[in-house]
Amino acid sequence: MAILKPFKAWRPIPDFLGEITCVPYDVIDTDEARELASGKPNSFLHVIRPEIDLPADTDIHADVVYQKGAENLRSLFGSEFFEQDDEDSLYVYRLTWNGRSQTGIFGCVSVKDYDHEVILKHELTRPDKEDDRTRHILTQQAHAEPVMMIFDDLAGITKIMDEIVQTDPVFDFKAPDSVQHTLWKIENTESLVLAFTDIPKLYIADGHHRCASASRAAHDMEIQNPAHSGKEEYNFFPAVLFPIDEMEILAYNRIIYSLPDGFIKKLAEQFELIEDATPLPTEKGSLSLYFKGSWFGVSLPESSKNNAAAQLDVSRLQEYILEPYLNITNQRTDQNINFVGGIRGTTQLEHLVDSGKAELAISMYPTDIKELVAVSDAGLLMPPKSTWFEPKLRSGLLIHSF
Repeated sequence: MAILKPFKAWRPIPDFLGEITCVPYDVIDTDEARELASGKPNSFLHVIRPEIDLPADTDIHADVVYQKGAENLRSLFGSEFFEQDDEDSLYVYRLTWNGRSQTGIFGCVSVKDYDHEVILKHELTRPDKEDDRTRHILTQQAHAEPVMMIFDDLAGITKIMDEIVQTDPVFDFKAPDSVQHTLWKIENTESLVLAFTDIPKLYIADGHHRCASASRAAHDMEIQNPAHSGKEEYNFFPAVLFPIDEMEILAYNRIIYSLPDGFIKKLAEQFELIEDATPLPTEKGSLSLYFKGSWFGVSLPESSKNNAAAQLDVSRLQEYILEPYLNITNQRTDQNINFVGGIRGTTQLEHLVDSGKAELAISMYPTDIKELVAVSDAGLLMPPKSTWFEPKLRSGLLIHSF
């Protein structure tokens, strides 16, 4: 059963939402964060990307960076721009974008559930990124950003949310990226907490490093606390929990910087290359390759391995093209491959090749949400960058302190 915990959220005063809230830390780099936060002293980017307030040559893992993030968060909490709930609460959070919406529960989940695989992952995490987020959590004594999770609604939670969204929201605003963010506060949380005890598993959609870091931070706090009971706030971290049928995954595309001589000719000897193909693949198992100004369609065989992870298109790409033709054995570490979120469209892929920054672009068919669940249930892992969830959760809306 899954643990859902209400919490006393810190949140911006509604009049300052546009000034404070921002994109998540992991969709932008330092330079982009510095540009987005320019002229916005209260932007939450100063908390999740505090290196932007320090000299440009500062190591982003220097002690002063973490200290600055904690200082900036304390400053916001002590300002006229933020308030904290008097009582533990939950929220309904709806994102609306491009004519569709997804609605979930914003609350806290349990580190214990993560450690004991009630919360399931589908990606490996990098130790350096875990180290970074763990230090931010411990220094700030807060979880600044939520994780996106999904669940199979076996307990009628959608019906409960449908009733709540008939009331007046506490937040309702459109961000600069045209995503509408709407939150409703739930005063009576007992029915939802009880309903989640009937949910056997939660699945991480976006935020594997935040989950791992929350677990590590909680264990560090436990060591420092002789009176540890397991009920302390550091044992829980914020997440937005969406029913599976609310979610949509976009493709996560690839670019290859350098190709061996005769790559396309050799590929054509093994596969039927369809010339003038559509940039967007139309079915599972199909790819579109952009090379020297032209799109080629390719159909991949099913994997020789009989498991859910191996049958993913990103895995079949690895098995049949990346490794045998490009000698890319590890997409996570190989410097000849990079990744482009589907939100950027195929025109970005064309630009990268036409400008000479890459020699090949690979347009993928999106991973299905049910494939993510199947891989997670089997205890398997996806190749890196297998899923791109859009729209993203907004940072700075609700913060969990401990």
